[in-house]
Parts: sequence; structure tokens; C-alpha cells
Amino acid sequence: MSTVILTGLPVPGSPLTDELRSLGFDVRSASGAEDAAAVLAGVPADQRVAVVDSAFVGHVHALRLALTDPRFDACAVTGAFAVQPAARAALDQAAALPVQGAGPYPDRLAAAVEAAGTTVQRPELGTLVAAVPADGAEREAATAAVAAVDDEAVRLRTAVKSRDGFFTTFFISPYSRYIARWCARRGLTPNQVTTASLVTALIAAGCAATGERWGYVAAGVLLLVSFVLDCTDGQLARYSLQYSTMGAWLDATFDRAKEYSFYAGLALGAARNGDDVWGLALGAMILMTCRHVVDFSFNEANHDATANTSPTAALSDKLDSVGWTVWVRRMIILPIGERWAMIAVLTATTNPRIVFYALLIGCAFGALYTTAGRVLRSLTRKAERTDRAARALADLADSGPLAEVAGRLLGRLAPGAGIAAAVIGSVALLWTAGAYGFGAPQVIVAAVFYALLAGAAVARPLKGALDWLVPPVFRAAEYTTVLVLAVKADVPGALPAAFGLVAAVAYHHYDTVYRIRGGTGAPPHWLVRTIGGHEGRVLLTAVLASVLATRATDYPVALTALAVFVALVVLVESIRFWVSSGAPAVHDEGEPA
Repeated sequence: MSTVILTGLPVPGSPLTDELRSLGFDVRSASGAEDAAAVLAGVPADQRVAVVDSAFVGHVHALRLALTDPRFDACAVTGAFAVQPAARAALDQAAALPVQGAGPYPDRLAAAVEAAGTTVQRPELGTLVAAVPADGAEREAATAAVAAVDDEAVRLRTAVKSRDGFFTTFFISPYSRYIARWCARRGLTPNQVTTASLVTALIAAGCAATGERWGYVAAGVLLLVSFVLDCTDGQLARYSLQYSTMGAWLDATFDRAKEYSFYAGLALGAARNGDDVWGLALGAMILMTCRHVVDFSFNEANHDATANTSPTAALSDKLDSVGWTVWVRRMIILPIGERWAMIAVLTATTNPRIVFYALLIGCAFGALYTTAGRVLRSLTRKAERTDRAARALADLADSGPLAEVAGRLLGRLAPGAGIAAAVIGSVALLWTAGAYGFGAPQVIVAAVFYALLAGAAVARPLKGALDWLVPPVFRAAEYTTVLVLAVKADVPGALPAAFGLVAAVAYHHYDTVYRIRGGTGAPPHWLVRTIGGHEGRVLLTAVLASVLATRATDYPVALTALAVFVALVVLVESIRFWVSSGAPAVHDEGEPA
């Protein structure tokens, strides 16, 4: 139960008490500041507690934003201030201080709490009203301002992400927001909608796996339904402010699970018709994952960098000021909305091979476009990367024990090698894997060389202009090596097993990203050590190929066993973390829909 303390004399005819109760608060009254401190002392410390001025005039949604958002320990608008248990001690200390200054008491409490070092979130209200009128005339004006703005219309509009893709903005959000409201009024949660989206996508993958035309048509339709639900869950979370740790985890991981499961369904369907497209499916998954890692690494490297004077960034901002260029630039990178629409339409009307060709071409262009722009920004900007950013990049690199040892040995010989060492090691590895036959010992030598240079790359803080490319280069090297070795094995089941292995490892890398985004840091070091780090897994897959060179039919079994091991270790730890009290209570927006 949450409690709100109304301070000051009650205002006759004010709907405030009923509004606060409609938001789930137990309402208590206090005549003044001194009385409020006494009432506050009687509220259990494990409850959310708010202080609201009795003269408050404003929209219910303004109160909802200030008093019920679970993402912030302390939040305030004019005349209303709320804290969660984590900030309760700061509120108690502020309430115990002598009453000083003018203005509404909740505003003074918020200022005192903030001055003591606790961050107070102040949501942007836009056209919503939140005021504490000083006299009757001001109250009438504020009441008229409230009546002039449709609270529900604002709530529906802000339920939609402010930055979204063209397809989602014009073909999904105009009606999905109403589905979100329908769900909210029936007590459905975002997590339930997210789960429904996953189930729908898995059914779509199953339909695609039939290999029949009716299955492909049904798969395309269901994939679009899944995407509508995927948009609805986030809109429902914003509409009702139902953010949660579990929701953050589900939203962060289910999109990839849905998309990659659909790839597998298409590959199975094609196989039923005698067309082996597992290599294309794995290539599409590798391309998408590496593209996302580029996004994550660049953002983590620069989100707190200083003195961004890049002319490329200035040009980008200038282009964003012209309406039509914004939509063109968002569409050509093939974000999730456009991507899923393309996959759905092509699945229903063509065949899996064409779907994957279109996906690979479109995503490759989008990846090259965004990466080139970010490289130009990095080379032309004058910014200093922080220690926190360098730490995040090192965590994203996913270096295991072999790289740690190599880093200690080679760190002094090649200080600041960074991206150069990563690229040289990766190119040598991939060239060798492609040039020699399955099980060739040269691939093991190249994997050892890769591990040594991987250690040298991260031996020093990743603060170079292009060092944010180190994690995606490592991802591309590891995933593509698994693909190449599976192709070289040339036995049934090798590519599906490789698909499963890359999917398990990719989940670990996505999990790492969302932990860092939530401010809780990378997964525990024991986990990275247990699954070998990227360089350890590369070496292991090369060794397995060499050991099984004369009986390549066993290679898929070995890859499957490795995939199951990685998946079990990573999933158990991931679930443990995301349902724990230490998980970040955030709602991740993910890539633009």
C-alpha cells in the first residue's frame, strides 16, 4: 500500500482526495509542516510515500507521473513529491528540518532532499497542468487550464515512443495505443502482453516450419500480430507506468528470441522442400547481432563523453531538422518495424531463400550506413572517453581467462593496441578458417594467435577513437568462425548446431548489454570464465574440429553439447539476476521499432 500525506487546509469541492485514491494511495491529512512530519513517522518505511499540497490543481496524469513511476527513487512536480523506500531516509531528514522558505511544502521537501544528494526526477509535463494556486483567481485559471487539455489524450499520445520507425509510427501506433488502453482497463500487465507476443511469434515460426504455402501465409500474418503486441507492451507500460525488473528483462530478450526463432522456422520449412538455407539463417543472425553490438558499443562509449565537436554530428543534427530526411534515414537502416514487415510480406508471398537474401542485403546496407557514420563521428570529434565508458567496452568485449593471461604478457609490449590488435587477430583467424580444410591444425594456430591479440587489445583501457569497435569485431570473429567451421564440416546437422551455439552465445552478449544499460555492470566474472570468453570458445571450436576431422559427423553433436552448456549456464544466471532485488527497475526501449 502507498500513502499520501495532504498538507494544508482542505479546499472545499476539490477532487484531489478522490484522484489520489484512484491512483492507489491511502490518503492522510496534516494541517501543516510540523504535523506532516508526525504523520510521516507513522508510515512504514517499506512503503512508497508522497506529500501533496491540499491546494494542488492539475491533471490526474501529472500526479500519476510524479507519484507512481517505479523507476525513480524520488520524483516531483509542483505541489507533489513522492519517494520510494530507497529515498525514505532522505525524506525523513528533510521533514525533520525547520520549515524555511516560501512555496508549497512538497516543493521545499523535494529541494531539501535533492540538496542532500538524492536525485529527484522531474517529469516533463508538456501541456499537462500541475500548480498550487495562491488565491481564488489563480485557482480558477488553473482549473480552466486543466479543463482545456484532454488528460486521456495526452496519456495516450505519450504512451507511444517519441522516436520510432516509419512503419510503426504510421501503421501500428495509431491503433496499438488503444489496444494498450484496453489491456490496462482489464488489468493486463505489460509482461503478459510481452509473453503473448513471444508465443504468437513462436507459433508463426512453427507455421513457417511446415514448408507449406498456407504455413508461410499464416506465419507472415502472425508475425505482424506479434509485432503489434510487441509495440503494445511498451505502450501499456508507459500508459500505466507499469515498469518492472522482469519487464525490462523480458522486453530486452524476447525480441531477439522471436526474430531468431522465426529464422529457424524458415530454415526448417525450406529444408522440408529440399532447400538448405541454414547458412543464410545463421548469417542473418550474425549480421543482426553484430549490428546491435555496434549500436551498443558506440552508445556506451559516447553517452558520457565530453566536448563533442564532430562536424559529422552537426550535419546529422541538421538533416534531422528536415522532416522527410528523418523518415528516410530511419527507414534505410531497416529498424525492427520495417524489418519485420518485410520478413512477413516476403514469407507470405515468396520463399525462405528470398526472405534471407532480402534480409541480408537490407541489413548489410543498414549496418554499413550506421557504422560508417559513427566511424566518421569518432574520427572527427574531439572528446575524452571516461573511465566508465572504457570499463563498459571492456565488459562488452567478453574476454575470458586466455585473453587475461595474454593481456598481462603482451600489455607492455603492445600498449594501447586496441582496435588494431582486434582487427589483425580477427582477420587472420577468419582467413585461416576459410583457406584451410575442416580440422586443419593451422586453424588452431590462428585461434591461439587470435587469443593473444585479443588479450593485447584489451590490456589497456579502451579510450582510443575507434576502440568502441573492439566488441563488435570480436563478435563478428567468433560467430563467423563458428559458421565457417560448420560449413567446412559439410555434414548434416552442422549448421543447425552452429545456429544454436551462436544463439546461446548471443543471448549472453545481449544480457551483458542490458545489465550495463541498467547500471548494474557486466555479468559476474565467474560466468565469463566458465563459458570461456570469446577467445576460449573460438579455440575450443577449432580444437573440436581438429579432433573430429576424421569423423566430422560427430561435429554437430559436439557443437550442440557446447550450445546446451552455454545456454544452461547463461540462462540460469540471467534468470537469477533479473528476478533478484538487485536488477534495474527500468523499461528498455530497445531499437526503434
